[in-house]
Amino acid sequence: MWAPEEERQPLLGPAAACVGSRLYGRRWLILAVFSLLGFLQGLVWNSWGPIQNSAKQALGFTTLDITLLVLWGPIGFLPCFIFMWLMDKKGLRLTVVLTALFMTAGALLRCIPINNQTIKKWLIHTGQLLNGLAGPVIVNAPPFLSTTWFPPDQRATATAIASLFNYFGGACAFLVGPLIVPAPNGTTPLLTASNHYINSIKDRIQALLYAEFGVSALLLAVVIAYFPSHPPLPPSIAAASQRLNYRSSICRLLGNFRFLMIALAFAVPLGILAGWSGVLDVIVTPLKVSQVDAGWIGFWSVIGGCIVGIVIARFADFFRGMLKLILLLLFSGATLASAWFALTCFNSVTHLPVTPATLYTSCILIGVFIISSVPFFFELLVETVYPVPEGITCGFVTTLSNVFMGLLLMFLAFYHKDVYWLNWCLTGSCLFSLLLILLFRESYDRLYLDVLVSV
Repeated sequence: MWAPEEERQPLLGPAAACVGSRLYGRRWLILAVFSLLGFLQGLVWNSWGPIQNSAKQALGFTTLDITLLVLWGPIGFLPCFIFMWLMDKKGLRLTVVLTALFMTAGALLRCIPINNQTIKKWLIHTGQLLNGLAGPVIVNAPPFLSTTWFPPDQRATATAIASLFNYFGGACAFLVGPLIVPAPNGTTPLLTASNHYINSIKDRIQALLYAEFGVSALLLAVVIAYFPSHPPLPPSIAAASQRLNYRSSICRLLGNFRFLMIALAFAVPLGILAGWSGVLDVIVTPLKVSQVDAGWIGFWSVIGGCIVGIVIARFADFFRGMLKLILLLLFSGATLASAWFALTCFNSVTHLPVTPATLYTSCILIGVFIISSVPFFFELLVETVYPVPEGITCGFVTTLSNVFMGLLLMFLAFYHKDVYWLNWCLTGSCLFSLLLILLFRESYDRLYLDVLVSV
């Protein structure tokens, strides 16, 4: 619900009242650098899953090691609110420099050449944790960056690019890793494999780690050389307006029922999708789908979600005030696609024909619809609770999403013999989100301010 004008006006403050707005071409450079950081962070986070068999044979990794290397990403979100507080107080530059520093330090630790396998494992795990600590800023800063640098008719596009490139990097790990590191010979056990064979795989893994460190160091140098917190003049009135402090922001979020509705609509399906994707190969294996094919399904789901999200975001910038309609359409599709996939897997009752095309299409559509919704949720959440800072708003909902993912993984630890219940859980979460979005009463407080003052 829009606040009355007399309640809204004091939030503008002297800065917004006397400073004009201006657009700077360098905003696209800022967006490109941040998006590349997000891409690399996702790539490094998912670098071990696609080459896990090679890592097991050459480095002596276990399944537990691979699992922990993935879990360091969500664990890195534990100090999320510290980073959001820092972003609110110090701005983009300091937090982005720290993010690039964490990523580079983590990449450096992972590629230190050392023969002791135990020490090597610890260095790699520590490096993955540091990369995970870069996650809060990479995931939560896009709406803040788009507000700081972009005008209202480009904000959704900027948010979509900055947020979805992180997913894009995670998907590209399925291509980059196997391209550089060859798959091990399944007929050659670790104990009997020749030293030359094992060293060859080690060298390829080391080359991958060196390459990721090199790109991290290059991006760190670019960020240190030029990544200002804000432009000399703001791109809009909303960008220059005064925001609530940290404590008031948290109280506003927790006391806003409409925000909690849309936060749950975001967190529940995104958290469950993350857990469901992690065991997708287990779900589809009884349907005669190989682990490699399951990886390709995940890859195309993310790639499709990124492309669709950016295209729809550009449309949303031309026709502003349609975020709720876009989310309704996306989650209607997600509900139908997830139900289609669940019924296909439950073919012993439904007797639906199970073909690769059916499985691949339904599964890919799930990822496309849900992943492409992320930037629109971010924009709607920010509009709903303005003038709460964007970083704090997004930090709250992404933390909530990680909580739901953790709860799902806990249930999975006890009920892992038959995982088909996860399909219905995902369908239920999409339907739950669709109902919340349908009941949600949208408002565009930040956009209203820009349009009101500019008229």
